[in-house]
Amino acid sequence: MRRRPIFLITVMCFGFAFFYIPILSMMVYSFNGSRLATVWGGFSTKWYVSLLSNKQVGAALLLSLKIAVVSATAATILGTMAGITLARFRRFKGRTLFSGLVTAPLIMPEVITGISSLMLFILMAKFLGWPSSRGFTTVTLAHITFSMVFVTTIIQSRMLQADRAIEEAAMDLGSKPWAVLFDITLPVIFPAILSGWLLAFTISLDDVVITSFTTGPGNTTLPLLIWSKVKLGVTPDINALATLTVLVVGAGVALAGYLLNRSEKRRDADARLAYRDND
Repeated sequence: MRRRPIFLITVMCFGFAFFYIPILSMMVYSFNGSRLATVWGGFSTKWYVSLLSNKQVGAALLLSLKIAVVSATAATILGTMAGITLARFRRFKGRTLFSGLVTAPLIMPEVITGISSLMLFILMAKFLGWPSSRGFTTVTLAHITFSMVFVTTIIQSRMLQADRAIEEAAMDLGSKPWAVLFDITLPVIFPAILSGWLLAFTISLDDVVITSFTTGPGNTTLPLLIWSKVKLGVTPDINALATLTVLVVGAGVALAGYLLNRSEKRRDADARLAYRDND
């Protein structure tokens, strides 16, 4: 019994080391003064300075952020509605088909999703005349389709754990269904909604496969730009760009965790106060 925890801890340490040591080495070599990414030429921040003045990187980053914000917001709205529907309405005609259509992108390879999205946009442009070109709109629609399933899964699992008696009590007291939704259901599942938005934002921000099929000339996102540069070899400016991305994502995760914990503590405090008042 004592050997088993030691073995598990050792395996876990090797796993974390395998994952994080390359990231740490990339961050260290982003301050490399040499033009060769694997040869240390002294400490320097010139790659960060040149990166901040690179207009191509700035345009790609701005496009990626726009697509990620719009697609994450739309996917969160649609995923929340789908998750609530699947959790609260257990029996309705076509539920199995609806559930299968919602979860299909989760088990389907991204290559298939990208190819099918490309064929759809080509056929729509041929018969409807829209979209006239592939870019922001087509990439955003494809990202919404792909990331909505993750939001739906999170919301559905949270709704299944929520106490339905509170909603039923509110309706017994005369509240309308829409009032119950906005005053009780959505505040209760708000941490799950925020988690779903952050997950959809992250998925959209770093997607390469689907974006490569649905974008067009002059609409290069940041992951595609990094991928095109890596084909020619890893350079210190790519390390610097990846380091900034890791820091921004890490700060976002820390902020999201802080907000979720504060919201959970506030909700628990309100629940304790309500029970105390009832007593």
